Amino acid sequence: MTPLHFADRLSDAVRRCGNAICLGIDPRWESLPRQFRAIAGEPTLAQVADAFAAFSIRVLELARGKVPVVKPQAAFFEGCGPDGMRALQTVLRTATEMGYQTILDAKRGDIASTATAYADAAFAGTPIGGKPLPVWNADSLTVNPYLGRDAIEPFIQTARASQRGLFILVRTSNPGAGMFQDLDVDGVPLYRHVGEAVAKWADESLGSCGYGDLGAVVGATHPTELAELRRLLPRVWFLVPGYGSQGGAAADVAPAFDSQGLGAVINSSRGLTFPYKPDDPAWESAITQAIDRMIADLANR
Repeated sequence: MTPLHFADRLSDAVRRCGNAICLGIDPRWESLPRQFRAIAGEPTLAQVADAFAAFSIRVLELARGKVPVVKPQAAFFEGCGPDGMRALQTVLRTATEMGYQTILDAKRGDIASTATAYADAAFAGTPIGGKPLPVWNADSLTVNPYLGRDAIEPFIQTARASQRGLFILVRTSNPGAGMFQDLDVDGVPLYRHVGEAVAKWADESLGSCGYGDLGAVVGATHPTELAELRRLLPRVWFLVPGYGSQGGAAADVAPAFDSQGLGAVINSSRGLTFPYKPDDPAWESAITQAIDRMIADLANR
């Protein structure tokens, strides 16, 4: 029987695959293999969206059974307008059917009914006439906490009602993150205040694996803070961006894990989906080899 609690499903997926890789799907037109760009004349947004969906699904097929988690970045699909949104829906649905745990990377953040509307769309569906109509149907969603508790609570309530999860931005991997996240607030950096709030909320709903249904986004590019936050948030799953292309190494992400190899999923996007030149006919082999290298690298962390 499939576990209901989000943290238990995530734990089972990581154990089943024997690694904690999160495959980021950030499709870019210029980086697609030639066969997906073989369109006569100037491509339309609808054609680009179709190419994004076809390429993403092929990547999912190549990684199936090897990788436990996938994370489509909504922005790249939204850039193609309504057709891109349909492509994103197709990719998420296909990933679920293939057995992946899915993270919709949309970094939502708003208050009250707007937050609830975002969460409904991400999870069980938009309620119409008392019946939820599925939209994204993701297992989890990235959320921006900047607006405070009344912005987070609707996401938490909606996620828990449908046994889904959240990954809340805490210490991100981008170079400018410290501008706000490192600000001293009562002698403690702001990111720690956010992390402690996430830990408190996560403790409200723990799975049998010992982790809560709320996770934290903590970048691999800040290994000292990563280790610090792991100690402060012992029951919080981490989504760790910044590995590979952004400079994070396996040794940097090692502190994110517990003694059983759980507690974190390590994201790689460009490093796994575009490890080839666009005209390389062996692009599929390049992707599978990149996945195998990352599996081996994390195993030796």
